[in-house]
Amino acid sequence: MTEEPEYVPSSACDRDALILGHIALLHHIVGRMAWDIPGCVDRDDLLGWGMVGLIRAADSWDAGRGHKFSTYAFPKIRGAILDELRRMDFLPRGRREKLRELERTVADLEQRNGVPPSPEEISHSMGISQDEVDEIMHSARVAGSVSLEDGPAEGLAHMLADPESADPVGSAEWKEMKQLLVRAISNLPEGEQTVITLYYGEELLLKEIGEILGVSESRVSQIHSRALYRLNREMVALTEST
Repeated sequence: MTEEPEYVPSSACDRDALILGHIALLHHIVGRMAWDIPGCVDRDDLLGWGMVGLIRAADSWDAGRGHKFSTYAFPKIRGAILDELRRMDFLPRGRREKLRELERTVADLEQRNGVPPSPEEISHSMGISQDEVDEIMHSARVAGSVSLEDGPAEGLAHMLADPESADPVGSAEWKEMKQLLVRAISNLPEGEQTVITLYYGEELLLKEIGEILGVSESRVSQIHSRALYRLNREMVALTEST
């Protein structure tokens, strides 16, 4: 994505220019999120929610902190969209019960073995196929139940999208979180590492990644969901062990 010029607002007009100058960033974020959101959610709604985050970012940004506005605004925009999505319940009761069962299984296996379980271990313990495990993980992401913005993994999606960025919120732990992210990614299976690298590092679309790997777009989506689920568990485990 072409980097937008930075503005330093000193008046209401400058603030408006700052917002307008980053509309492309808003569309970029919505475009990257839209593939993983149910079709019942209109793209215009996503843009509207994201615009709220962009405006809040413009109102609270302190240019004197030294970080770029785009870096600061990224999690604000994404967070505003996720806040609205979490208020919606996309999962039918049966799938939500399966999700709770999966979360209990993961917690039990992790406590027993001391490390986050593999999808193979989860499927064996639950008595379901790995494809079903992948579908439940994907549903969890859509519903916001397994979010990279929650808990110790907060800000992980932003670091994945812009690993060289400055701290968007002034947190002293930002550098340490980046180091933990590198470790967590290195613990992923090779296929999941590849998808994460191509999607976040090269900014390829799922369809393009599928063409490279010789699999369908839906299969890439499953691998991506599995990788993010595992990354979240790895980040929690690494955070608690430091």
